[in-house]
Amino acid sequence: MKKIESILIANRGEIACRIIKTAKKMGIYTVALCSTADVNGLHAQMADETYVMDGYTSLETYLDISQIVRAINITKVDAVHPGYGFLSENAEFAKSVTDEGVIFIGPSHSAIKEMGSKLNSKVLAKQCNVPTLQSTDVTSFSKDELMDSFNSKDLPLLIKASLGGGGKGMRVINDLNELVDSVETAKREAKSAFSDETVFIEKYIENPRHIEIQILADSYDNVYALFERECSIQRRHQKIIEEAPCSILSDELRNEMSQAAIAVARAVNYTNAGTVEFILDQNNNFYFLEMNTRLQVEHPVTEAITQLDLVELQIKIAQGEKIDFLEINRPIGHAIELRLYAEDPSRDYAPSPGTIQTLSFDEELVRLDTGYLSGSEVPSIYDPMIAKIIAHGTDRRQAILKLKNRSQEIYGKRINYK
Repeated sequence: MKKIESILIANRGEIACRIIKTAKKMGIYTVALCSTADVNGLHAQMADETYVMDGYTSLETYLDISQIVRAINITKVDAVHPGYGFLSENAEFAKSVTDEGVIFIGPSHSAIKEMGSKLNSKVLAKQCNVPTLQSTDVTSFSKDELMDSFNSKDLPLLIKASLGGGGKGMRVINDLNELVDSVETAKREAKSAFSDETVFIEKYIENPRHIEIQILADSYDNVYALFERECSIQRRHQKIIEEAPCSILSDELRNEMSQAAIAVARAVNYTNAGTVEFILDQNNNFYFLEMNTRLQVEHPVTEAITQLDLVELQIKIAQGEKIDFLEINRPIGHAIELRLYAEDPSRDYAPSPGTIQTLSFDEELVRLDTGYLSGSEVPSIYDPMIAKIIAHGTDRRQAILKLKNRSQEIYGKRINYK
């Protein structure tokens, strides 16, 4: 077991700040990567050391494996934490880190590679007897093959990119006349976003719930499911509100989904934090969706209902510690996370960069995870998320009231609900 004494955070913004907070709590030296656009960023200010990369855009900096490897060698860190997004689910990056003799705080590069393809991961889930939807790889289908393979009885259909996420390469088809053009558009989007045009089609589940199970696994065959998060409220296939636990799951269904998630994780000898995602139909049938081989944006709601620090546990697992002490029988209360974006509703919620005049919250009521301060500049070239606001209550209603900043109703008098 090698104790981690220094970590390079290969990310920016709120997740970099989040990782730095835990590392400092553990007495670990932190190195922040930053582009020339981020030299005054909060994560650069919080870290013990800052490494400024050559370049301005994501492609020139946070997605440049060779430049990050150079930073690893110059700063001589023990470990790298990838956060989420950017290179966090890039198997080549994980291998490049470990090839330098440095610890990658995440799963093995082989696990990342196996679960990186939604098509491949569905095959693996099916082998584990986990329910899946029938998927058809249509990347190389001709127009005639597409029209011959699907009919009106199959509608609605969902086109999805095999790699990546964020709604890119995704299309819902309600009319077969849209099928051919939509597949070509999805392929172009997938190629542009993920350098891979592979797309597949499956049955579209209408009005589903998006349920995901938080997994934590060490190198000693201990695999835990830390309950579920519901992420059904989305915009353009991107999550905007997340909560834990799901308000409609029975204990029996929760256990069934948790065991399915554990089976998928074990199938690839998974270690560290990960999330197995499912969709739940209106008849409470669930189907494997994908596995995210990293820390999720919405991990704070799981931390709230378990009273665990997932980043701390990630670091402990990465340095070879056992986590056989995790025995939490039931969720503790209820937590909800909202994402705060710099966007312009009058322009279809397009990113709206600029200077934040004031950023202030009652942190007795909510947890604020952010990479910005009052007076910070929100750049135009990165994701416009400013902060995550997390409320934890004894139940769902109290969590909602905390988000509404209704402290008097929570603490001062009896609460009446309609």
